Amino acid sequence: MRNNSIISFILRRWLIFLIAGIFGGLSGFLFAYLSKPQFESRLSFSLDAGTGSDGISGAMNLAAQLGLGVGGTGALFEGDNIIEIIKSRRMIEKVLLTSDNINGKNQTLAETYLDISGYREKLEKKPRTQGVHFPLGSTKESLNYLQDSVLFEIYERMVKKDIHPGRPDKKLSLYELKVTSSNEKFTKVFTDRLIEVAGEYYIEITTKKEKETVEVLEQSIDSITKKVSSGLSSRAVTKDANFNPVYAQAQVVPQLQQYNITSYSEAYKEIYKNLELARYQYIQKIPLVQVIDQADFPMNRIKKSKLKYALFFSIISVLILFIVTYKNNSVSKIES
Repeated sequence: MRNNSIISFILRRWLIFLIAGIFGGLSGFLFAYLSKPQFESRLSFSLDAGTGSDGISGAMNLAAQLGLGVGGTGALFEGDNIIEIIKSRRMIEKVLLTSDNINGKNQTLAETYLDISGYREKLEKKPRTQGVHFPLGSTKESLNYLQDSVLFEIYERMVKKDIHPGRPDKKLSLYELKVTSSNEKFTKVFTDRLIEVAGEYYIEITTKKEKETVEVLEQSIDSITKKVSSGLSSRAVTKDANFNPVYAQAQVVPQLQQYNITSYSEAYKEIYKNLELARYQYIQKIPLVQVIDQADFPMNRIKKSKLKYALFFSIISVLILFIVTYKNNSVSKIES
């Protein structure tokens, strides 16, 4: 009975629903027609995470004895974790504060984004965020609280809607980065900068411990070299001062100096050997982020489908009208 009443209700008001559907369809058509096209970049790259640290534990043990923590960090930043690095706030905000000449304006990418996205108009409507800008030369440290807040809002908008890193085939070490915006040049510049800074950070963090190990061993080499040089100079001065000594006691100091020189020389050889091994490990551990396909022009132009939006708006309009009118009709019957 209820289904029959619904059908009867629709049939009695079919003209109203038809008009609502037509107006809704026209609204959807106009919305799609007036919408700015989006440009989508596609950059693909391969990732070689480098080799492990097997076979050179001696260098690691020696570095630990010298006071350097050598716990590995590479495993934390391998594979799909580079996707999270690309989407991180640190990387995206760093790129947004770089500058380029887009649409005849040399300004930061954050300023350009506010212009091309229409987000600046929303900020200007709020007294608190009126006049917020990101001038050339801005750094994360130089931003005030309000600027930092707006930059974070831009980051959230972009990471949710515009930035899409991924791994199309889980069996391969191939990745891709897609970025969309309403400005073709901004899309390309942002894509290139993002993969550049993310790649640099990835290399830095995956080789951090190996680099620290090399630096500590190099400092030890410099220190021992100075001690050997100082020992040789001291021994020469002592010999000059005790030429043809009458007493054997005078030979004690030169002998101790020679012992120190020999000890330092042996330590130098051992540390130098481990330094070379540590350097080899550092080179082997450096990952390779190799861009395969650049985000070149022309970009993929994405335009909203007029037909899809016309149908969608039309259906939504009819549904809303039906819910409102049917509910009012039911209330009227109850009251009567």
